[in-house]
Amino acid sequence: MTTGSAEQLDTERVDAGAGDSREPDASRRRQEWWVPVVTYSVTLFALVTLNFLLPRLMPGDPIDSLFASGSPNYVYDEQTRAALAAYYGLDQPLLSQYGTYLQGLLTGDLGYSIAGNEPVGALIAGQLPWTLLLMGTATALSTAVGILAGVHGGWRRGRPVDRNMLVAFIFLLTMPAFLLAVLAVFVFAVTLGWVPLSGAQTPFASFGPVATVADISYHLLMPAIVLAIGLSSYQYLLTRAGVVGELGADYLVLGRAKGLTERRLKYRYGARNALLPVVSQAAMQLGTAVTGAVLVERVFAYPGIGNTMVEAIPSLDYPVVQGCFLMFTVLVLSANLVADLLYRWLDPRTTA
Repeated sequence: MTTGSAEQLDTERVDAGAGDSREPDASRRRQEWWVPVVTYSVTLFALVTLNFLLPRLMPGDPIDSLFASGSPNYVYDEQTRAALAAYYGLDQPLLSQYGTYLQGLLTGDLGYSIAGNEPVGALIAGQLPWTLLLMGTATALSTAVGILAGVHGGWRRGRPVDRNMLVAFIFLLTMPAFLLAVLAVFVFAVTLGWVPLSGAQTPFASFGPVATVADISYHLLMPAIVLAIGLSSYQYLLTRAGVVGELGADYLVLGRAKGLTERRLKYRYGARNALLPVVSQAAMQLGTAVTGAVLVERVFAYPGIGNTMVEAIPSLDYPVVQGCFLMFTVLVLSANLVADLLYRWLDPRTTA
């Protein structure tokens, strides 16, 4: 097939879609980029408020929980309890606490950990990179595997390879991340000893730059794979459905008539057109990734903010729980906003 014929196919596809791109309301949709910005801003404010209220709806009191820990560093009397409550602002009315909380967010002050007596901002700053590394690696793995498998399976719809892949990915999708993590630890860490049991680095070890990266990757491998398994199932099903929907498209029939190879039709044209809904859904799956990351970090004792948040809940450490939840909220909403704007930019109906 000559290059000129491929270019002619591209031109015919563009001409075929020109009618849609000339819709009279395309310009209006392009100009309404501010709509998702406002929507996500309102959503962020609502979630920030919910973030303040939820920890305080849990039964118990953080000061009582601190005393119940049995630490010898505290004198357990009412005077000490009142002083600690005043220090953390817990003796104020709920509305006043809310105002102080919002003021702190605007100034970048997330407060002090009640149980650890350290700045929450510094605590999160030291652990957020580990969570981002875990989620970023798992997302990259799941996207690569899910999209490639989805294109391959969708292109061969109904064949044995498609049926087997569909059953396998649906089965993996139904497996809870917590259960997968426990099984992975038992099989690959405890029984076989192929991966570390916990942590993100070898403790008390002094390595050079290359060995440090290798050590971090070694500890990251299994948590990232476990987290990526569920995410890749979503990507696979979305991509497969998109490819199946494109199989009977006129431009593919025309491409075959012009002699284009199946490989080029599959990846250059069919897969590319099928990926638009995948882009819009990819960021939405970040919420699933956050939930999975919290569970995976807990099982593997990975030092991310998900594990920190889980540890802070029993002690009712409000500032830590709020700070960790806020970070997850900002991550998810930011990714969804970017995906929404990107979808509007990629949608051919808004690019006329």
